[in-house]
Amino acid sequence: MKRRDPAPSVHAEVGFAAGPGGRGVAYARLRRAAGEHLLRVGFRLNAGFSDREVGYAAVTEIARALQRRGVRHAALAVGDAALLSELACTSDVPDTIVLPYVRLKCALNGFERVELLPNLSPELTQRARAEVALDTAA
Repeated sequence: MKRRDPAPSVHAEVGFAAGPGGRGVAYARLRRAAGEHLLRVGFRLNAGFSDREVGYAAVTEIARALQRRGVRHAALAVGDAALLSELACTSDVPDTIVLPYVRLKCALNGFERVELLPNLSPELTQRARAEVALDTAA
């Protein structure tokens, strides 16, 4: 009898930031049975974006990048408590973030199993902020 490999799974700590021009970067420290890897993805936002939109765009891009790499089970640790709260409850979200909310929910639905956890480590967010600041200053 041929044995199937378990579905690829990963634990990802996520950090992100965006500059005033709407250019953002997200990092994820991926932990798998085979070891650790740092993933970096870029994203863009329209003018007049909010901090909450930055979080939604960043986590959406991380989720899509993981799925392109074949990940089917993910635990995403995110430092934005408001984002986690909105995704956990079924109440209405503010009109200004409905589209980013729907994009993120669609991306998360691409996993067979996904768990959203609080990320208490600011390291990757600090790294993303530093990169955005350097890019803005240049």
